[in-house]
Amino acid sequence: MDEAYKSKYSVYPGDDKMYYDLRDRISSGHDTIWVIVDRLTKSAHFLPVRKDYKMDRLARWYLNEIAARHGVLISIISDHDSHFTSKFWQSMQEALGTRLDMSTAYHPQTEGQSERTIQTLEDMLRSCVPDFRRSWDVHLLLVEFSYNNSYHSSMRCAPFEALYGIKCRSPIM
Repeated sequence: MDEAYKSKYSVYPGDDKMYYDLRDRISSGHDTIWVIVDRLTKSAHFLPVRKDYKMDRLARWYLNEIAARHGVLISIISDHDSHFTSKFWQSMQEALGTRLDMSTAYHPQTEGQSERTIQTLEDMLRSCVPDFRRSWDVHLLLVEFSYNNSYHSSMRCAPFEALYGIKCRSPIM
């Protein structure tokens, strides 16, 4: 457990850092993060995107980053963002054989885990803003790595370990 607190990217209860708010669009134009969480292992992918990306671009990202690494999903729970309610997304998922379920407001059984992951991501990014400045998207993979290798008490292991069955070899000790 001690090793989880040694990384400068770790955020834990009692952290006494000052947090800055992430509001500015960065030079690459990314202005949002697409958060994808596996419900079983709690492993997450944090993909830097722009709100104005078209659905075909997001679909390619999904196929390249998620389906290529984890296989075609059985089901997806998402919010009611227009990207995920679009006919294109629904048709693609139907063709892949993936069931789409939309979350409902204030229904923690469907979106609670994602919301907790997003809150943790926000805390991690705020603690790193002085180091990352306006390039948070470039460092998002480090934040994802740190998140996926952080101990989760509910699982008694890190998401990486739950997903692959072994502890991740890491230079950050």
